[in-house]
Amino acid sequence: MTPDLVLRGLRLPDAPERVVDVAVRAGRIAAIAPEIETEAPSESFGGRLALPGFVESHVHLDKSCLLDRVGGAPDLPSAIAAVSAAKSGWTEEDVFARGARTLEKCIAQGTTRMRTHVEADPRIGLRGFHAVKALKHEYAWAIDLQICVFPQEGLTNDPGTDPLLVEACATGAEVIGGCPYTDADPHAQIARIFDLAAEFDLDVDFHLDFHLDPARMDLGEICRVTEARRWGGRVAVGHVSALSALPPAEALAWARRMADAGVALTVLPSTDLFLMGREHDRLTPRGVAPAHAFHAQGCRCSLATNNVLNPFTPFGDGSLLRMANLYANAAQLGSAEAFRTCLSLVTDQPAALMNLADYGLAPGMAADVVILDAPTPEAAVAELAPPVAVYRAGRRTVTRPLPTLHRP
Repeated sequence: MTPDLVLRGLRLPDAPERVVDVAVRAGRIAAIAPEIETEAPSESFGGRLALPGFVESHVHLDKSCLLDRVGGAPDLPSAIAAVSAAKSGWTEEDVFARGARTLEKCIAQGTTRMRTHVEADPRIGLRGFHAVKALKHEYAWAIDLQICVFPQEGLTNDPGTDPLLVEACATGAEVIGGCPYTDADPHAQIARIFDLAAEFDLDVDFHLDFHLDPARMDLGEICRVTEARRWGGRVAVGHVSALSALPPAEALAWARRMADAGVALTVLPSTDLFLMGREHDRLTPRGVAPAHAFHAQGCRCSLATNNVLNPFTPFGDGSLLRMANLYANAAQLGSAEAFRTCLSLVTDQPAALMNLADYGLAPGMAADVVILDAPTPEAAVAELAPPVAVYRAGRRTVTRPLPTLHRP
């Protein structure tokens, strides 16, 4: 059967020494071979690296691009308070416009799948949720957007939040999230979030243990309830900065515990580095959980962006390759094998965390492809290689011209 398009001269991450062609038909990968003979239209990429699209597993579109109106914050409670005070005045149009600005950055950087967290509480109501649902529809040509609704400022201590979560789950939320460390009763919140997950058959994604005190972690309760509810493989926890404060042997014991329970870990390098350790005036701890070490123990892991241009993280360009590079710096990783792991943590690992069944560079998978100006995975991470082209379901969505040097 004749393909619709052939992408020629590509190197794949699992065998970059070989150059292959990728044939696309009806939005899916039809074949991968060294030289595909066909009269179908083709585009050539000169031996550059192809990936199956970056996967953003944890971002907040609804509260991105706020620096011009909220400014920075000295710590995590101040950041939460600043956004809380501002969001009662947000309109759907405002959330849509700011979210679109961030979403387009991510698309241009090669992200083709995304899970965005969206706040629901009496201050914002469901305006942010409705705006992000509109973004999901508007940008479906370039990205698959998965919506996780969650209570940023607590649940048991915030009357009126629970019915909003229920309504969102009934009207389009694909994931239910939580934030136990802002709740007066963290374990009660955890139980209620799992109740909603069971009622609506949703995956679960918690903000968890975003501090540096291992003595007050809720991670054990998450693992316990995941096993009790038989929800393994459908639960993720983000931040868990407290893991970075543990001795290596204790941290690895948690990695095995999470792997056994089926609880995945998402590390958010930019935000974690920016907000953790503020109380130290020297030898500041990084506050970044060791995702690569947890991955090596069989715990599903990912690296993600979290916030962009707001009090939690006053920078960001939507590049997941930058997150991989930043994590490698923070974790002091420098080998080719480690760089490949970091790249996996923004591609196939978050795809598995999000239970994406049609992801990957293989026949039958969705033809979501990002092509980087690099020959190997390790070069891509080390050099922050820019994407030169992005395809969503076999259709080109992004073109980035290479720079031209004008010699005298």
